[in-house]
Amino acid sequence: MPFECRGCWHVWQEDYVVRRSEDDHGNEGEVWLSAGLRVPPPSGAICPQCGSEQATTFPDGYLSRHPELIPPVGPAVPDATPLLSPVPKPLY
Repeated sequence: MPFECRGCWHVWQEDYVVRRSEDDHGNEGEVWLSAGLRVPPPSGAICPQCGSEQATTFPDGYLSRHPELIPPVGPAVPDATPLLSPVPKPLY
């Protein structure tokens, strides 16, 4: 499930397994698992980057349609393009 932090705009994805079952009386239930452990359904995620509790979710498959939102795994590579000032140098 993809998330976005409203504090620092960090985007991340967490994987869950949802097991749905029905008891002998016809009542349906869900169990949410993350890394094999039972967890509550994701309603108030905490941002792993800044710790903010103001995160929102995207619909399933959103990040696969918008790969530009997925942060790179490794450190960012600096741009080797030299910076040029738009201000002209004085003539004197």
